[in-house]
Amino acid sequence: MLNRPRVVLYNPRAVFYTMPLALVAIASALDRDRIDVVIIDGRLEKDPIGAVVAASRDAVCVGMTVLTGAPIHDALAVGRAVKAANPSMPIVWGGWHPSLLASECLDEPSVDIVVSGQGEDTFKNIVDRLIAGERVRGCESGAMKDLNAYPAHDYSLIPVERYFALKGARQIDYISSQGCRFRCAFCADPAVFNRGWTGLLPERIADEISFLHRRYGVEEVSFQDETFFTHTMRVNMLADEFLKRNLPVTWTATLRADQACRLGENLFAKAVRSGLRRVMVGVESGSQEMLDRLQKDMKLEQVRVAADMCARHGVGAIFNFIVGFPGESDQSMQATLALAKQLRRWNPAFETPIFYYRPYPGNPLAESCAERGYVFPKGLEEWADFDYVGGRGPWITADQWKKVERFKFYSRHAWKPGAWRWPLRTASQWRCEHDWYGLPVEKVIVDFVRPPQQVS
Repeated sequence: MLNRPRVVLYNPRAVFYTMPLALVAIASALDRDRIDVVIIDGRLEKDPIGAVVAASRDAVCVGMTVLTGAPIHDALAVGRAVKAANPSMPIVWGGWHPSLLASECLDEPSVDIVVSGQGEDTFKNIVDRLIAGERVRGCESGAMKDLNAYPAHDYSLIPVERYFALKGARQIDYISSQGCRFRCAFCADPAVFNRGWTGLLPERIADEISFLHRRYGVEEVSFQDETFFTHTMRVNMLADEFLKRNLPVTWTATLRADQACRLGENLFAKAVRSGLRRVMVGVESGSQEMLDRLQKDMKLEQVRVAADMCARHGVGAIFNFIVGFPGESDQSMQATLALAKQLRRWNPAFETPIFYYRPYPGNPLAESCAERGYVFPKGLEEWADFDYVGGRGPWITADQWKKVERFKFYSRHAWKPGAWRWPLRTASQWRCEHDWYGLPVEKVIVDFVRPPQQVS
């Protein structure tokens, strides 16, 4: 019996252990009765280059999903090694970075094809053409399609138990929707999906999660949707489906503050009864003026309402903030720190990470920065060094950075529980209450004893 065509999919190394759902999605959409698929995750391999080179011998192609930043370094190293071993092997890049910067990716000799946007149908078409002996090169893209038209993700393609071990929990990642209807001026999502949105039907989601619970003993579902709570009726129906099945799983998802207000008290309570235990809320700024400039289409009072709902219903929350936008005043930044502090004081279980704005292509704010002279990284090597988590833009002064970093330290410890923490907690609370972060001896001591982790 002749060997069936084989496709190799690679997930580059990164510092987090979210399951490679993009690869699982495109693999599940292939005709598995006639095509074999191998998914290799660089985060799980001692020798990712060797693993991919070996698996790609006589393969149809090697596909990679590539995020901006450090994963590009790994993707380049693996792709170049594959090309060195087999120069004719087609290499396909998909994911956020190629979707935004396709031409730049195609300038790299080890990248033959780029998939922009939703990849299931596009990649399937590419594979079929390659099997037929056609030479495929360049950028391929397609219109957004209803997710319900695609088969369920086949998690047997990845070692689920290894991800559980790395996460320290029987938590499975799951995508129930794709895209975003909103227009935030700093976000690249509208450029990729043109503000489109598509979501799985509630009954299908519940059926699939029931199956995953039975098969893998899943205890928690982490919805990796951009905007999970987009449609209130869909959330209501999904909560009903979970409750009807008496699913013994908890779940986490992204939540806009205005969406929490539209859900209302009763539906939020039903979501909690169905297993909701944690949400991630993108607040961005504590200044209404800045929120309006960012076209966030959200009011600060809605943030407070959402926080109150979470606190009263025992739902954990991560409220993300961004400072250092071009032209942002000290008063605006101070308002952001004040709101973060208020949320931490309100409920010590709330987390309030603060990031620095760095222009990223595909949105009005980044275009405005370019018009003002901001120079984006050029070429994949420079984009590989782009740190949009730990880095900061040129608009942040040394004094502003120092204040924010010290605030992040003290606000993190000011309300952290634990009897042995009381000296640091007391000092941190005093500093936060008085907005005084000079002579940070406590931070120096803690950083010496436990150096901060570096994001690579």
